[in-house]
Amino acid sequence: MMKRLYVVTRDLHLYLGLFISPFILLFALSVPFLVHPGLMPVSQPQATRRVVTNLALTATLEDLKGREQSDAVRKVLDMLGVHGEIGFIRRIAKEHRLVLPVNLPGHETMVDLNLATGSATVSESTTGVADAIVYLHKMPGPHNVSLRGNSLYIGIWRWLADATVYLLLFLTLSGVYLWAALKAERRVGLALIAVGALSFGGLVYAVVR
Repeated sequence: MMKRLYVVTRDLHLYLGLFISPFILLFALSVPFLVHPGLMPVSQPQATRRVVTNLALTATLEDLKGREQSDAVRKVLDMLGVHGEIGFIRRIAKEHRLVLPVNLPGHETMVDLNLATGSATVSESTTGVADAIVYLHKMPGPHNVSLRGNSLYIGIWRWLADATVYLLLFLTLSGVYLWAALKAERRVGLALIAVGALSFGGLVYAVVR
């Protein structure tokens, strides 16, 4: 029974680890850009701009809130051929305008909807690979929770990000079990666990003191 458990755990540890390795790599590569913004390539992406008129924009768009508003705006974006995650919706009440960024990894579109004239100004730009992995690292994120996951892409990414966290927890626990089952490696493992615990404890102490 124990041998069977060991074999199953070992196989799951291996194959699930291989499955999430691209996601772990993406999160790892994005951290230096998050911690050291100066590493981000400096570029001036050229934005393309177009104006679309004669849109069927209803005045009630600016009175809606949260996900109800994003769902209504999504129909307008489909008419404009704009796809991606709506970051936020800014209302300019005096001018009856809604301004919103729509993002795909490495690509940003600013949409300015003029409800009074039934027109939209669409500005699109490419932000690059580094920005793309930072964007994926931060999304869906804790901000504007009522809007997050309003696109299919980020909805799927949310599930994959959650799966990565839970599978990483499984890999950690299964790794400890597999190590404990190998008697020859216990002494070295204990030493490494002790060093890791001391390093973590020292870091926490330095932060909270």
